Amino acid sequence: MGKVSIAVAITALLFTGCAINRDIMFKTPRGYQFDTVSDTLDTEFKIQPNDVLSFKLFSNDGFKMIDLINEDRASLASSNRLQFNYPVYPDGTATLPVIGVTRVAGLSVREAELLLEERYSMYYQKPFVLLTVGNRRVVVFPGRGGDAKVINLENNNTTLLEVLAKAGGIAARGDAHRVKLFRREEDGRKVIQFDLSDIDNLKFADVVMQADDVVYVQPNAELAQGILQQLNPIISLLTMTILVVGVVQSLK
Repeated sequence: MGKVSIAVAITALLFTGCAINRDIMFKTPRGYQFDTVSDTLDTEFKIQPNDVLSFKLFSNDGFKMIDLINEDRASLASSNRLQFNYPVYPDGTATLPVIGVTRVAGLSVREAELLLEERYSMYYQKPFVLLTVGNRRVVVFPGRGGDAKVINLENNNTTLLEVLAKAGGIAARGDAHRVKLFRREEDGRKVIQFDLSDIDNLKFADVVMQADDVVYVQPNAELAQGILQQLNPIISLLTMTILVVGVVQSLK
């Protein structure tokens, strides 16, 4: 009986070995060439396809925006200010009132404001544009199953460290040596890996997030715990079988 139990346990171990740490995603082979920081990352937020532009348009360099003494807010809103919300299409353009199709992808918020002021100057006297960008999200996997979060980018220069903090920080199982960033660009997804375990790499914590970035903290493999979790039902069954056989033999 003992030999049979050992054989069953070994067989079960072999079959469960393939099921250990199946929750680890985005594995890279040994020697994988990650993209480098210098040639892929921007120092400020750039407008991307699928963003939503919301802008306020004022004339006369925004004079009416601050001159509230002789004109109430209702009159100001109706006579001097226009506000729109328009999506940025996959080709990087947005269709805006009056000026039509305008390419905005790849521009910073300030660059887009200057561009719109230039385009609207053909129709308005000294236009002043205030631009905000919505529908910006980053997905963060902090290193443990069930803890992934979608973080809305509320500021234009939200950093890697900030989105990790909003996700609760790196999980206990997460490996700070292997923090991967997946970024969509015109020529495909870029994969950059950071080592945030060393104070010398603090500069990487200040990398500015872009819309649709994915931050994945590689979990540490838990071989022993995984094997125990897989074998617990089998061990319980074997224990129960041995007890039943022992009781039956004692009754003979």
